[in-house]
Amino acid sequence: MSRNGTWHRRIKHARRRLGVWAVPRIGVPLFRLLAKSWRIEWLERETYDGLERGFILALWHGRMLPAVRALDGEDLHVLVSMSGDGDVSEQLLQALGGGRGLGEMLGVLGTGGVIAIPPDGPRGPRHGMNPGLAWMAKATGYPILPMGFAVDRAWRLDSWDRFTIPKPRARVAVALGEPVRVARKADEDEMAQATELVRERLLDAETRAFRQLGAEPDF
Repeated sequence: MSRNGTWHRRIKHARRRLGVWAVPRIGVPLFRLLAKSWRIEWLERETYDGLERGFILALWHGRMLPAVRALDGEDLHVLVSMSGDGDVSEQLLQALGGGRGLGEMLGVLGTGGVIAIPPDGPRGPRHGMNPGLAWMAKATGYPILPMGFAVDRAWRLDSWDRFTIPKPRARVAVALGEPVRVARKADEDEMAQATELVRERLLDAETRAFRQLGAEPDF
């Protein structure tokens, strides 16, 4: 390997180490301070509050920060599959205490908790659908609730998911799609249909959320 290649690898490694060190110490306090200024607007809050607890929440990977703020106080757990590439957004979720593994998630559902799974995570493509979401709904019997988010002004990272960081005093709209259930006897075709239905309802929810803000969708 050339000398330039060696230095490139060292710099990349140093940046990863810096991210692991900095996110818990700097990112979390900054996020909490920033998030307090966001103005949350629910389109269907009564619907959400009326749902029997113990369901799977589907939201896009790039909307994780608005979700953590909007669901503050909820018994929320986020399934994070670390990609191993130093993803800062996933490090931040881990530092916020939200990241959980699959085994823990099943226990959370059994006790009436709510788990959030980004079907396009951890590495995309953006708005792609991992069939594991439908598989979990089939295996557990719990419904999938699509939840969309829109922000009137935000920073969007130059990453595959366009990770959204609302700016100070940003308006954040939250919209729900109709829950999707997957029968325990569902075959592959039915699983594929359920997966596509979740995607359609997620995109529709975000379109309605942006309309609420009078803003153009960012996708």
